[in-house]
Amino acid sequence: MSDCLFCKISAGTIPAKIVAETPTALAFRDISPQAPTHVLVIPRKHIVSLHECSADDAPLIGELHLIAQRIAKEEGLTSGYRTLFNTGRDGGQTVFHLHLHLLGGRSLTWPPG
Repeated sequence: MSDCLFCKISAGTIPAKIVAETPTALAFRDISPQAPTHVLVIPRKHIVSLHECSADDAPLIGELHLIAQRIAKEEGLTSGYRTLFNTGRDGGQTVFHLHLHLLGGRSLTWPPG
């Protein structure tokens, strides 16, 4: 999608601090981190949110989580971390391209909102 911020990052037209990439996904540091480690893991394919995913997207959703797991291990998040999708405006989504947040490096409270 031509006006999507994360599509532009994926295409390399907007710079980002890339942490990991595969042919189908990209991970980069959040520009407004909410924890010492705050990485966004996105599919290269434009999907608006988790709400628009289908069963065909299940392998991609799994890949995003496994990339987050790998990054957490590389970042030394041995005492724990959180992964989450914000879905829709009321769910806190501000960029409408599916993205998994990886948060860690501090104690995370519950409930988060």
